Amino acid sequence: MVRQGQISDEFWAVVEPVLPSSSGRRGRPWADHRTMLEGICWRYRTGSPWRDMPAEFGPWKTVWKRHFRWSTDGTYQQIMDAAQQAGLLPADAGHRVEQLLAVDSTIVRAHQHAAGARHDSVTEVPGADADRDTGGRIELQEFAVRAC
Repeated sequence: MVRQGQISDEFWAVVEPVLPSSSGRRGRPWADHRTMLEGICWRYRTGSPWRDMPAEFGPWKTVWKRHFRWSTDGTYQQIMDAAQQAGLLPADAGHRVEQLLAVDSTIVRAHQHAAGARHDSVTEVPGADADRDTGGRIELQEFAVRAC
């Protein structure tokens, strides 16, 4: 059983009025905002992938879509502002959240072609097939044999 109830009733009373309403929206009514917010909190607390989200929060795609929508439309900022005005969060809470969610650049990896070099500045290996050459001087062993 997943521990629900991460969001207190006091916090929910402040946050609920700021969340988007499904009134006037066509289609199926939204799943419960509180359950979705609990699922998002669970995901960030555990650090697990979205696909590993327990069924108690509903389909993982639904929770992810709600998180993505709230990230792009400014709902999270409204939640933070409302909680700060109510005195539930300290004044520097936004800065703390940014530090918590900051990505450590030592673990970010890019493909070798994402280095940003211009294509015309790459020196070609004489005799190398242009469609198989990936831009390095001698990358494949068969190119090394040709160079000898």
